[in-house]
Amino acid sequence: MILPIVAYGDAVLKKKAKDITKDYPNFEGLLENMFETMYNAYGVGLAAPQIGLPIRLFLVDTTPFSEDEDLSKEEQKALNGFKRVFINAQIVEEDGDEWAFNEGCLSIPDVREDVFRKPNITIEYLDENFNAQKESFDGLIARVIQHEYDHIEGILFTDKLSSLKKRLLKGRLTNISKGKINVDYRMRFPGQKKKR
Repeated sequence: MILPIVAYGDAVLKKKAKDITKDYPNFEGLLENMFETMYNAYGVGLAAPQIGLPIRLFLVDTTPFSEDEDLSKEEQKALNGFKRVFINAQIVEEDGDEWAFNEGCLSIPDVREDVFRKPNITIEYLDENFNAQKESFDGLIARVIQHEYDHIEGILFTDKLSSLKKRLLKGRLTNISKGKINVDYRMRFPGQKKKR
């Protein structure tokens, strides 16, 4: 089932999410719905807070990036079919020289800005079967994971912008929260007046 994606301005996007256990109600159904929702919106990642659930769960599928011809064959191959579920994740290490990449977010449609992140991460998490994993990632895969990880920490990519950039975006962000935007996927807008 395709779920509505929560728009910028909703309090759930600013909350630090809580860990879950393997007896979380209808977990498999939730994962299916999240993947379906992400693919419907042409996303490469989706975190539970973006569908209104303050839990430490996100998923990624970087396959769409594998068609980017600016990337090396090696990078394209790594991105193609990289699909993961991250439960109760903790990034334990980030290193390397920060690099900029133009990021967007399904909760903040039509806003893209350069965000600086470190290229290498090590993350501990539970997979979809609640088995403990510890892995290191780099490049675009690391970046997609960092972006989604920020969601479960209550951080949006716009929080990482300069105060000048934030001021310039303020009007657009306010319009997004009020639903004054055209999107081709289901969304829930916190600032939209309820129709009677």
